[in-house]
Amino acid sequence: MSGAKALIKALKREKVEVIFGLPGGAIMPVYDELYNSDIRHILARHEQSAAHMADGYARVSHKAGVCMATSGPGATNLVTGLANAYMDSSPIVAITGQVPVSMIGKDAFQETDIIGISTPITKYNMQPRDPSEIPLAVKKAFYIATTGRPGPVLIDLPKDVQDKSADMVFPNTIEIRGYRPNIQPDPLAIAKAADLLLSAERPIIMSGGGVIIANAFQELQAVAEFLQAPVATTFKGKGSFPENHPLSLGSIGMHGHPEANKLIIEADVLLAVASRFSDRSVGRFDEFIATGIKIIHADIDPSEIEKNLPVHIPIIGDVKVVLTELLKVLIKKAVKKERTIWLKRVEEVKQEFRSKQDFGSNEITAPKIIKKLRELLPIDTIVTTEVGQNQMWASLHFDVIKPGTFFSSTGLGTMGFGFPAAIGAKVACPNVPVVDIAGDGSFGMTANSLATSVLEKIPVIVVILNNGVLGMVAQWQRMFYNRRMMAVNLHNVPDMVKLAEAYGAQGIRVQSMDEFTKAVKLALSSDVTTVIDVIISPEEDVLPFVAPGSALKDMILA
Repeated sequence: MSGAKALIKALKREKVEVIFGLPGGAIMPVYDELYNSDIRHILARHEQSAAHMADGYARVSHKAGVCMATSGPGATNLVTGLANAYMDSSPIVAITGQVPVSMIGKDAFQETDIIGISTPITKYNMQPRDPSEIPLAVKKAFYIATTGRPGPVLIDLPKDVQDKSADMVFPNTIEIRGYRPNIQPDPLAIAKAADLLLSAERPIIMSGGGVIIANAFQELQAVAEFLQAPVATTFKGKGSFPENHPLSLGSIGMHGHPEANKLIIEADVLLAVASRFSDRSVGRFDEFIATGIKIIHADIDPSEIEKNLPVHIPIIGDVKVVLTELLKVLIKKAVKKERTIWLKRVEEVKQEFRSKQDFGSNEITAPKIIKKLRELLPIDTIVTTEVGQNQMWASLHFDVIKPGTFFSSTGLGTMGFGFPAAIGAKVACPNVPVVDIAGDGSFGMTANSLATSVLEKIPVIVVILNNGVLGMVAQWQRMFYNRRMMAVNLHNVPDMVKLAEAYGAQGIRVQSMDEFTKAVKLALSSDVTTVIDVIISPEEDVLPFVAPGSALKDMILA
């Protein structure tokens, strides 16, 4: 059979149900075979959005999302989405067309070296030069993308390889030399970690995004409750622990909850689960460890251990398995430990900061909108965010109750991620409301996905916190550049309601809390995508705030 036909058959064998893509000359043989397939194809209006849709689909379905593009600019337009997935450990299989093998390296029309370009931002990439290589390449791609620490894999298909025919062998299993992700943790490391945690007076758990990837929610909660240890999450880990739980501290970091930032540097032992200790989470590395805190770091990726911070006990393995084994050892070693003094201190700090919050005025503000949104949405609603102030307001004020229902672009911080990711999430989970918390600047970058959402009948809700500026840049210019406002004024263009209506979506502008409540209720009952345009002040800041290069203890509260 032809290489194109073999590709579609191989995708079917991987149980692929949907592809997000945009066709072009170098990938047309594959699209011609797709015509006769029952795999659903969702037409994106930009390849970056196709990658984000596949990313959102992957995060919700816990399967690899698939995106497809042609050669040259089609492939390079995928790059931002691939980098985003790579930074956030999201499993994507990207398929790109390429010029014929005989033309590679000759600057042919729409030729780019996507293998060279994507090498630093993919977990693996391949370019089959013979059609018979395609079945194995597809099997390998899905295996690598979804095992160990997940990530994007790219298959680049020269056009003549798609057209030519060959005898095909479709493997049922695969083994890759040198690639054997470690799942089982070292029992000795588990025992040492249990001893250290049981001897701690002020333990804290820091939960990262890998807990969501591993679906280790119940295991994390069981360990936290046994230890009576409060849980802070990284921003990527937001949603790994229910934020209405008495032990929840919320997220830490640059725009983390103040109680989480304050208490984590008071801890004597930190159990970091599937977190990479980024600068946005822990601030200055030297200041973070200067307190003498003892760190237990569990992660499936050995390259993350001691990459940024020295640790006392490293544990390499699948964190679902790690937490399961840790709980077994804790139960064997000791009775449940009461930490009355530490928990009293935790409650004092929580009350200290919560008493300073004031949401009583009638003025419409971003925090009030986010809190009201939480009240109005069912607990199983899937929420994505754009990037900027909207993202950080969501981090601070949207409490995730059902684990695994909150997703954002955290590592790369990609403006334009939230809306197409919401579309992908809705495809994966069509019976649950999906909401994108957005800013006007970020939403504008991929707003043409409204066409995909409407025409493909994928209704999502977009709540735009519209301040008419690039809000986070404007905040930094106010705080650090003496209000020298440069290149941030968007002048409220375009009109978001008219834009939504032009695409056939529903657009609603709100200027009061009552109007917002009515708009959300209407959107939840609608069978078409709804854009809710919320007008807020361009002077509103996200606080608290840990300035770049500062320590968590130096957070700015007002």
